[in-house]
Amino acid sequence: MLPADSSPVPRPMTVMQLLPALESGGVERGTIEMAEALIAAGHRAIVVSGGGRLVAELLALGAEHITLPIGKKSLFSLRYIPVLRRLLRERQVDVLPLRSRLPAWLGYLAWRGLPAAERPHLVTTVHGPYTVNRYSAIMTRGERVIAVSDMIVGYIRQNYPAVNPARIVRIHRGVDPLRFPPSYRPDADWLAAWQAAHPALAGQWVLTLPGRITRWKGQLDFIQIIAALRQQGVPAHGLIVGGADARRQSFLQEIQAAIADQGLAAHFTLTGQRGDLKQIMAVSDAVLSLSTDPEAFGRVSLEALSLGRPVLAYAHGGVGEQMAAIYPPGAVAVGDIDAAVARLRAWFAEGAPPVPATHDFTLAKMQAQTLAVYHSVCADEGLSA
Repeated sequence: MLPADSSPVPRPMTVMQLLPALESGGVERGTIEMAEALIAAGHRAIVVSGGGRLVAELLALGAEHITLPIGKKSLFSLRYIPVLRRLLRERQVDVLPLRSRLPAWLGYLAWRGLPAAERPHLVTTVHGPYTVNRYSAIMTRGERVIAVSDMIVGYIRQNYPAVNPARIVRIHRGVDPLRFPPSYRPDADWLAAWQAAHPALAGQWVLTLPGRITRWKGQLDFIQIIAALRQQGVPAHGLIVGGADARRQSFLQEIQAAIADQGLAAHFTLTGQRGDLKQIMAVSDAVLSLSTDPEAFGRVSLEALSLGRPVLAYAHGGVGEQMAAIYPPGAVAVGDIDAAVARLRAWFAEGAPPVPATHDFTLAKMQAQTLAVYHSVCADEGLSA
């Protein structure tokens, strides 16, 4: 695996990132973060997407946004290949990072249609364990293939053995410790509004499970954990923070029924989608990550740890890597409800072990390592795609 510490080339780069939209999510946040790093280092940052609420933030950084609906799964999207090819030429793009499968295919086909001497360098990022097929294989076609965790490195090596291991670069995602410091506390206005809206939390030991409403995020396991803790005398109150889209309404009803069946209606709060998860985690006694499928990385668990909140997590995937490196006392085996209950009961009785004030999963490190990858391909180190 290639170390991400190559020396930079002296001239400024033009980097054009492609993704479906700029609404929300980890891929979108990573795109903004890399645009910020590029501009701070004196480079030119261009993003092509279908637009969204994060465009204003991108433009405020000094980046350029080109609105193109390259995330729509339709044969009509093929019309954007010559448009992208023209953009690559006109903007004299040096590096073309691809982060999402459909835009990656469109970008790749535009790139391949250029004469070899005019092509920018191709960098792909594998953000998750996609279904293994030819469509997903596009994410392994870069001169460098960035994997967001050791889990994803293993996924690439196992499922795409033709990929030269020297082209794979593991770069963990990171958080900004200035935005998520251990000393953070919500302001008085937020706290007063929160307490007024949720009086049932007063005097309770508040455990928070963030994540959208979908079965693999572990909400049903969470209900079992809260039920067991209360049976053992722990005044636990469960916060489920996350929204349910139209396809998940039946599962939301299943969650609500499971809470009612356990007689726990007074001891659970389902907040729906929130824009203040940072504040909610900061006032929680502990944050849980109970995904039954491994997370490729797991940004929320890292944000909670950065805020100094104890995290109890199923120790697999990218979250397992975080726990091993930052907070081993919070790691339990996947699906081990008894171990999770015992650990949390001990934390309630004795206090959770302190969370380290610093860690290596920082935004600055992620940005620097990714910039180093861009520099290395521009330096033409001879690893063909």
